[in-house]
Amino acid sequence: MGKAEEAVAYKNNGYNCCQSVIKAFAEEAGLSDDMVRKLGAGFAGGMGGMEGTCGALCGAQMVLGIMTYEGRPIGKKARALHDGFREACGGASICKVLKGRETGVELCSCDDCVKNAAKVLEELLS
Repeated sequence: MGKAEEAVAYKNNGYNCCQSVIKAFAEEAGLSDDMVRKLGAGFAGGMGGMEGTCGALCGAQMVLGIMTYEGRPIGKKARALHDGFREACGGASICKVLKGRETGVELCSCDDCVKNAAKVLEELLS
């Protein structure tokens, strides 16, 4: 099972979108389950009741930082992650846009956001 499928399985078993992505990479990142849950706790529902960035993307960015930061900025990698996620998710990264809260048109389901975030992250880390 790849990281994307693993993350979706966590999403469907008690973890929020952010926690699911972090959990899929937790072993490699040296994170306990307790830390995964704490780190991602405030990023469910796109922060602020769907008003902010997708929690799955936030989780992927956290893992990217944990696994690649070595004292130098990682802005290019973070931008590549954001851009790859947006491309895979219909051009959006804000939860309410992804869910079609104002338009009635869902661009990407929560499971697909989790899958896409983990997939893009895994590609960047390889």
